[in-house]
Formats: sequence, C-alpha cells, structure tokens
Amino acid sequence: MAVKTTKQAKPQAAKPKLAFYWAASCGGCEITITELGMRLVDVGELVDIVFWPAAMDFKYTDVAALKDKEIDICFYNGAIRNSENEEIAHLLRKKSKLMVAFGSCSHLGGIPGLANLFDIETLLERVFDTAPSLDESRGTRPQPVNKVPEGEILIPKLYERVRPLADVVEVDYFMPGCPPVVDQVWTVFQTILAGKLPEKGSVIGANPKTNCDECPRKKGESGMRVTEFHRPHQVELDPERCFLTQGIICCGPATRAGCGLPCLTANMPCRGCYGPPDGVVDQGSKLISAIAALVDTDDPQKLDQILEGIADPVGLSYRFSLADSILSDLKYGKQPVQEQELA
Repeated sequence: MAVKTTKQAKPQAAKPKLAFYWAASCGGCEITITELGMRLVDVGELVDIVFWPAAMDFKYTDVAALKDKEIDICFYNGAIRNSENEEIAHLLRKKSKLMVAFGSCSHLGGIPGLANLFDIETLLERVFDTAPSLDESRGTRPQPVNKVPEGEILIPKLYERVRPLADVVEVDYFMPGCPPVVDQVWTVFQTILAGKLPEKGSVIGANPKTNCDECPRKKGESGMRVTEFHRPHQVELDPERCFLTQGIICCGPATRAGCGLPCLTANMPCRGCYGPPDGVVDQGSKLISAIAALVDTDDPQKLDQILEGIADPVGLSYRFSLADSILSDLKYGKQPVQEQELA
C-alpha cells in the first residue's frame, strides 16, 4: 500500500524587530513615520515593531523583558535632557543590535540644545515663575517626588546640560533632519531591509555635500557681497536668487545635503537641520566663517552696522547643533551628564 507524503512547509524567517523612541524632542520625527502612509503598512508586513510608545501601548517593562540584542534596529529620536532620557537610552542600547540617532535632536541636540545657553535656574524661573499664564499656577514648580494617597509620583531629574544621544551611548548610525524627510526615511528602511547599510558610524539617508552644492538658485554675476542683512519677513524675497546675495542668512553653506531642499523650494532659507557636511566639526563656526567672507566693507563702523542686522547670531548659527558644539564643550567641559533635581 502506497503511503502518501506531504511536503513540509519551510519555516518562515523571523521578521526584523524594530523599536522607535521619543525623548527630548517635539515629536516631529514620530509624525514623519506616520506620514509614510500606506508604505508604513508595507513596512509592518516586513518587520515587527516591538516598541513604539508614541503610537501603541508599550511599557518600559516590555523592553526590559526582551533578550539582550533582541531588537534588530532602534530609532531613537530626541536629545538627552533628563534622567529618563538617559536611562531608556541605555536600556534600548542593551536590547538593540543597532542604534540609530534619528533626527536632529538625537543627532546634534537639536532645538532643545539651545537651552545650553542658560543655567537651569534661569530656565525654571522663566517657564514656571514669570511666563504669562491663563491660571494662577505661576510660581508652582514640579517636584521630583510627590506623595499622593496611592503612593509616590516620581518625575525624572533635569540635567544641567542637553546632550546628543552619542554622548551617553554608542550610536551606530546617524540620520539627520528636523524631521528627516519622508522619502529619506523610506529609502533608509529599504536599505536596512536589503542589508545594505554602510559601515558603522556613518550618516545615513543624507549626502556628504552641502545644500549650496545642490541649490539651483542664481549666485549673481558680480559676486556675493553683502552690505546689509535682513530677516526674511522684512523684504520681498526673490525666488530665483541666492538668499545670501539678498542679505538673508541661509545655512546652506554649512549644512549637509539630502533633504531635497523643501525650505528653499518654498522660498525660505535653509535652517541647518541636517547638521554639518563631511569634514566640518562645528556647524556654527563654519556658517559664521562663510557669512564673514561675504561682508563687503573694511570700515569698522560700517561693519558693526552690518552685523547688527543679524538677530541672535548664536541661536541662528547653532540652531540645531549647539549641544554638539565647541561652545558647549567650552562651557561644560567633557564631564559626564550632571544631574540636578527640580527645586
């Protein structure tokens, strides 16, 4: 009697496990993920998202229960502002094979890094004591421990210094942008799934050149000389001319390319969110150097008048990179993150 046999189905390969986390940032990076739209469904069929608290009901205990290195790739967005940010960075680093600094805040400190211009007491005083309010809560500051009938409520300790992710854990790849543009994110996902990532330590989803290298705007036949600086809202912007020739500060000369130039296309100058290009250590000083080379005067008095047209030079030059700058290192030194309780 013949025995009928059936072919055994081959076991399916395990899907790569991804994690997304949101630390000290605005949440724009999370929105970029959702803006993948139907492509996010395609990603969901190819990977398992094992941690994404911004979109799903995950707990830190879920991550702690995973085996070490069980997460294939973690996309960590946001700077290190407090003890919770750092604690989860260490936890996710322990559980992940690859850690990606996702977006400007984890890459360079981002907008939160501008807080490094001030001390903690100045920040707390402004936010909780003097800022206008619609209620009577002025002067009330959060405490690290609050006792309630159910027990104690603990809040994270605020650090004196904002730091990029790489200052507290090892980072394998850096993905710049505020936020990274959707097409860039999709390209990186495809690269990851194809197993074609570059060597560790690389910037992914961006280009080594500057936005100036890719910008199609006309530079002007007579050269780029500036005798007066303006803010964008003060003049009518020519959509075809280089912003710098119009006396408008554009961060293009000191900013990595790869965003697709959405700001320039919308007739607004580059803000610098993709950080410095290859070979540039300090984005702010590179921009200041580029601007200084354009000023058209040798008269010290006229020079002062021209420079007065630049509002907030530090905030402008280091909008996204102050926390990862020479200025922050000079102020704080190379010491570990200093904890300070909210008082």
